[in-house]
Amino acid sequence: MSDTCETKEIHETKTTTEVDNMTKSTFTTTIDESVAEGKVQLIYDDIKKTLGIDFIPNMYKAMALNPDYLELTWNRIQAIMSKKGKLDENTKDIIALTVSIMSGSAYCIDVYNEAVRHNGLDDEAISEIYAVIDIYSGLNRFNIAQQTKKDEKPWYGCGS
Repeated sequence: MSDTCETKEIHETKTTTEVDNMTKSTFTTTIDESVAEGKVQLIYDDIKKTLGIDFIPNMYKAMALNPDYLELTWNRIQAIMSKKGKLDENTKDIIALTVSIMSGSAYCIDVYNEAVRHNGLDDEAISEIYAVIDIYSGLNRFNIAQQTKKDEKPWYGCGS
């Protein structure tokens, strides 16, 4: 983060307690890495290895309550977000950031802000992403309200 930008938590977790080998957060219990077993432990190990991190993100800890869902989601993320596709990693992360902003997920906004920074974008570039999101969310709302008919001929962008 830049020195001029301060981050504030949108949702504060007031307490965290251990309950039967699970961590209780604001909304759900989560499976901590220290008590993960079987399929969950294998997926946790793969998450850390694949992402090159030494911890399990809270999102996956929450999903671990349903190991099949954790497995399905992790497999889908790898299949879509891997570097094997036609889109590069940064483009995919910009799309993920955009969807996160449009969905209002503070958690995912934070994750993908960091991802695009990791990919080399600075504050100006990220601000430009926000501006594009702003203009097109407004244009979409206008055209939905107006029930604008599709153009007879294709046109691209706005003069770029």
